[in-house]
Amino acid sequence: MMSYNKEVILCEFKKLLYLAGPLIIANVLVGGLSVISLVFVGHLGKLALSGASMASSFASITGLSLMVGMGSGLDTFCGQSFGASQYHLLGIHMQRAMIVLSSISVPLAVIWFYAGKLLVFLRQDPEISAVAGLYARYLIPCLFAYALLQCLVRFLQSQNNVIPVMFSTGITALLHVLLCWIMVFKFGLGSKGAALANAISLWINVMFLSVYVCVSPSCKKTWTGFSKEAFLKIPTFFKLAVPSAVMICLEIWSYEMMVLLSGLLPNPQLEASVLSISLNIAAMIFQIPLGLGSATSVRVSNELGAGRAHAARVAIHVSMFSAVTEGVFGSIILISGRKIWGYCYSNDKEVVSYIGQMMLLVAGSHVIEGIQSVLSGAVRGSGRQKIGAIVNLGSYYLIGIPLAVLFAFVFHMGGKGLWLGIIAALFTQALSLSILTLRTNWESEAKKANRRVNDSIIRDESIVATNVCEEGTQSKIETTQCVNDRNIVQQC
Repeated sequence: MMSYNKEVILCEFKKLLYLAGPLIIANVLVGGLSVISLVFVGHLGKLALSGASMASSFASITGLSLMVGMGSGLDTFCGQSFGASQYHLLGIHMQRAMIVLSSISVPLAVIWFYAGKLLVFLRQDPEISAVAGLYARYLIPCLFAYALLQCLVRFLQSQNNVIPVMFSTGITALLHVLLCWIMVFKFGLGSKGAALANAISLWINVMFLSVYVCVSPSCKKTWTGFSKEAFLKIPTFFKLAVPSAVMICLEIWSYEMMVLLSGLLPNPQLEASVLSISLNIAAMIFQIPLGLGSATSVRVSNELGAGRAHAARVAIHVSMFSAVTEGVFGSIILISGRKIWGYCYSNDKEVVSYIGQMMLLVAGSHVIEGIQSVLSGAVRGSGRQKIGAIVNLGSYYLIGIPLAVLFAFVFHMGGKGLWLGIIAALFTQALSLSILTLRTNWESEAKKANRRVNDSIIRDESIVATNVCEEGTQSKIETTQCVNDRNIVQQC
């Protein structure tokens, strides 16, 4: 970074901060919707809270994480198209993603409908499973709203338009508190009301952003209305969306697996509680590097789409410096407050003391997590999700989880051993992605981005020309001729 011009670095830092700030706030608020719902359900009793918590975890594993993963394919398509100044393609890519994610939500909704029976099949407590199954059924509308929301957010963030996302999510979060009170207590719907409130809030957020996209002058070039072109090249979208989903889901599922493994340890109630609380604290502070990672993805995809390979490298270096700096400060806060974090969740001195010990490990993992988040964003921005999926598979399932089992059950380190497995996975992931980034030929990646954008442009222009052929003349030229022979198309 020292070889770069100071003005260039400062300019890039401002761009990164402008993107990351609102995205961090939006991520926290979206995650807060589920937390607010659980807070209201908690006043209904332990059974209702246990069922709702189980249903929320089930929904995250079997649906929401998949929507986030597949939606991140737009980081590449929309980001590079915007960088290449092919603005009209952003709306087409977004519509295509909406079609795909909404279609996938249908079979996932069936799974959520039978969540209660599936949980019993997995040998969960029958009484809790019944409550969780009912809660999951009323969460089904969330699935479709969440799918559309992912597409809208990535459509806007790819064009550096993140302030509306922050405000829309903020308004939704405030309304959600009122909705929960009305649905749970005023209408007396109990936990079902909390689930419905979650769904209504997400749909309100979708409505706000949809209206903004349609009427805002800032989206005039990127949203040109509904188009049948969105139904084309769906397999091309899948080529990036599926690896993106695998890349993200493998990471999310590994953390859930840690919670399940904690239930097999001696004194499972203590271990599971402490690990769940530690994961909750880690997830809360992780929103900062997550926002940096999303901002990095936008910056890298924009610059590669514009053919500015050097600028993409600058963006990664500035993001890495920011992530490490934030990681150090975040770790200091975690360590400094390690003796009081536990009191936010429990008054049990044993639990609080154990959480204090775990915070030392959480602080260590936070620095590495920031590095891997930025590097993962660079991978998504350059369209190399397949490599990212392979790295995550090896890091978490060939190294992280086996080591977690070894430390926890063979060396009898308990929950600390499980977290050491997480740190090992994060370190392997960060190291692998660092090597990948250092060995990347960014000029070559810029050319690939150009070909990816041009491929869409050629197809889109061909469709328009074909329509002119059919409507302007009575010519018998077939559509395939119009696509393959530009001269004939121009004559039409």
